[in-house]
Amino acid sequence: MTTDIEQLARDLALIRKDLQAEMGAEDFKHLRKIEGWGRACTLLGYATAWILPNPFSALLISQGIFTRWTTIAHPISHRGYDRIDGIPEHYTSKGFAKGWRRLIDWFDWMPPEAWHEEHNNLHHYNLGETLDPDQLEYNMEWLRNSRAPLALRYLFVALFACVWKPTYYGPNTLKELRGATARRKGQAEPPSLLSIEAWNPFASVGREVWLKSLLPYAAFRFAFLPALFLPLGKSAAMAVLINSILAEIFTNLHAFLVIVPNHAGDDIPRFQEGVGGKNEFYLRQIVGSVNYPCGTDRIDFFHGWLNYQIEHHIWPDLPLLQYQRSQTRVRECCEKHGIPYVQESVFKRLAKAVKIMVGATTMPREVAHGFEEESTDAAA
Repeated sequence: MTTDIEQLARDLALIRKDLQAEMGAEDFKHLRKIEGWGRACTLLGYATAWILPNPFSALLISQGIFTRWTTIAHPISHRGYDRIDGIPEHYTSKGFAKGWRRLIDWFDWMPPEAWHEEHNNLHHYNLGETLDPDQLEYNMEWLRNSRAPLALRYLFVALFACVWKPTYYGPNTLKELRGATARRKGQAEPPSLLSIEAWNPFASVGREVWLKSLLPYAAFRFAFLPALFLPLGKSAAMAVLINSILAEIFTNLHAFLVIVPNHAGDDIPRFQEGVGGKNEFYLRQIVGSVNYPCGTDRIDFFHGWLNYQIEHHIWPDLPLLQYQRSQTRVRECCEKHGIPYVQESVFKRLAKAVKIMVGATTMPREVAHGFEEESTDAAA
């Protein structure tokens, strides 16, 4: 595949200019509406969670957790609303989830400062490379190359999807933050999450994982919140605890469904070298990303606005509303330049991503703006 990447960059710059001219109070109003939907899910979920353990309450709580991360924290941390005049500081990257506001704005397994380093810096500017902490094929080499039967590998992925935020994503953001700090100081890299040291609470690395990621969130979600319902009786508090555990499993599965397939599949390339300038950067963000069906607030809400991954990787700092407005123009721009614009059902993309994880298929390698195809049949 070849393309005029300089003209591509110019065409995208024109779209960006139009989007910037449209940005304003309407974007913030839209964010508040979507935030309200997420808050309503959380409140209704907990308002009914004390009655008895049930999937209805758990799914509502799950959606609230999912929305807070993918649809509120994500664009705000990328400075999506920093240029809108007059909005409260806690809706900007400078004030969101900082200090005590973490408890109100976004309390999850991932500390905000660690998420910023892992996602905003390392993932976005090393997309598809070995340096990308979210490069799925590279991260799963140990499973892909294992001697375990293929069926057992699939089973592992299914179980992992239920708990991937506390067992991988939260700790890994801290690992990447610690690694970036160590590199700046010329110190040794932190150990892999596959090592015992990374989880040992008596080692400095493991202690950080427990004190900054695992214990705070677990205490809040599974102890503090259920305890609030004790005045209604022990059975009410126990029902909230069970629903909270179910909600955590559901939100892990939901996040896994929409996040993991965004940059994986036997039709999405891995990049062998660093990006060669801003123009090539745009091309890589397009061919290295996948979109899902999109276009309405209802559809986008359940996808966490991660169904605009191509547009998001071109312009990480746009408000939610501008992704809806830019998507058709970006797709037409790709068609004009003969660039693949992959957009499929999230379930089809999940199947492709899981095949990469277990070693059933392999991602092609990029070579000088083209792709060198590798066999999609891996030895099980």
